[in-house]
Amino acid sequence: MAKALYTAQAHVTGGRIAGHGRTSDGVLEVDLRLPKEMGGQGGGTNPEELFAVGYAACFEGALGTVARRNKQEAGDVAIDSKVSLITTEERGFTIAVELDVSLPSIEDPAEAVELVRAAHKVCPYSNATRGNIDVALSANGQPVE
Repeated sequence: MAKALYTAQAHVTGGRIAGHGRTSDGVLEVDLRLPKEMGGQGGGTNPEELFAVGYAACFEGALGTVARRNKQEAGDVAIDSKVSLITTEERGFTIAVELDVSLPSIEDPAEAVELVRAAHKVCPYSNATRGNIDVALSANGQPVE
């Protein structure tokens, strides 16, 4: 196994219904609650929200890496992410992701699409989920195939 650059650690009790999570450094501490849309009381976050924030943040970092490698300026990137919890035919669950990437400093639609496509190859979240879940990407409103 390759050498780890960084390892995050967290401790969770109680799960998604009435749980609590905390990172080992104490910087992130959250109450976990079932969302109202799923019949819960809300009032906390849930794994899908945490995944949506984590994936978007990671993807933004990948965009910056790819832009630097290509001597491009990604500028002020914004990413709107959606993570959907989906039931499977086997009575299990999976997720699907949508990342809508806004690159205001890149006017050429093809260039924006190519940058997002390249970031998708570099992003650790993309690499971890590739072939396991549906991930839909767009760059400045254009779908990335």
